[in-house]
Amino acid sequence: MRRLTPGKKNNDAERGAVSVIVAIMLVVLLGFGAMAVDVAMLYSERAQLRNGADAAALGVAQKCAKNVSDPNCSDTSSLARSLANSNANDGLSNIKSIVLNKTGRTVTATVGSQEAGHAPNQVSLFLARALGFNTTEVNAPSTVGWGSPEKGPTVFPITVSICQVRGQKDVMQLLRLHGTGANPGCFYGPSGAAVEGGFGGLKQDPGQCGALIDIKASTGTAGGSTGVDPPSNCEALLNGWAADMNAGKDVIVLLPIFNKVTGTGTNAVFGLTTFAAFKVAGWKVGNTGLPYTFRNRTPDVPASLECREPCRGIIGSFVQYVSLAKGYTLGDVNPDGATVVELR
Repeated sequence: MRRLTPGKKNNDAERGAVSVIVAIMLVVLLGFGAMAVDVAMLYSERAQLRNGADAAALGVAQKCAKNVSDPNCSDTSSLARSLANSNANDGLSNIKSIVLNKTGRTVTATVGSQEAGHAPNQVSLFLARALGFNTTEVNAPSTVGWGSPEKGPTVFPITVSICQVRGQKDVMQLLRLHGTGANPGCFYGPSGAAVEGGFGGLKQDPGQCGALIDIKASTGTAGGSTGVDPPSNCEALLNGWAADMNAGKDVIVLLPIFNKVTGTGTNAVFGLTTFAAFKVAGWKVGNTGLPYTFRNRTPDVPASLECREPCRGIIGSFVQYVSLAKGYTLGDVNPDGATVVELR
């Protein structure tokens, strides 16, 4: 019989307990490792898929905005697959579905992972497989809508006649805001302005260069502005346009278009129909020098389009344009206007 030594404890019964605790803790640590590594990987994968879904949906919507008969305006768009793949680090993504509603002007693209040796939309895990979890499903949807803007900002406070848009796409012209003998038959008054005593301009929002336009409001109109002085608060905008054009960038703005006008001077009211895209080539909204005069004469623009005193105007051309601009309420596509696509 084994005798106990007085004053000492017999710990034989506790031998191996630490090993059990360590084994249990390893499982816990492995679980946390799986969470740290695999969850981070899943977040990265989902971010790539979301970028791919956004790109795919935007690409399809842009094609539909230009022409609903375009082959890539479809639920089998090859463009969508290409855009989804280009946003994946491994260049592989799976278009799970494209739901296209041409009547409602929306497209929803759902993109999933595409790993070799795994079913579509399945992502292999790293540490979690030790816990019996080999793969998980990862996909991301994105919805984009398109249409012509009905409400939104105009960055520069002018409006022009519908007859200067129809049949004039890609034709450089002078949108004369003030002067003599200008724009005959285009709802303009004898002074060349949109209305007698007017400047072809719109009333600006307080402290802003532009104004918020709501074509579908109860009146669907906007008030006019008078005088030949440059519109206030627009120096930074015009300087930005000049800098972009000097850098070789296009400056395209959405201008509200009217088809009728009543009243004179500050009481003028323009009946608005749509926003049209205008590619700016030059302007003269003041006497001389930046920012009020820029590229107003040859060789930048034809001599026939130069805006000479007392002229005030903007030179450029209306273009077919699909914009990614934000802040617009969209409606049915207007053939005379620009089209906007936006993430929903």
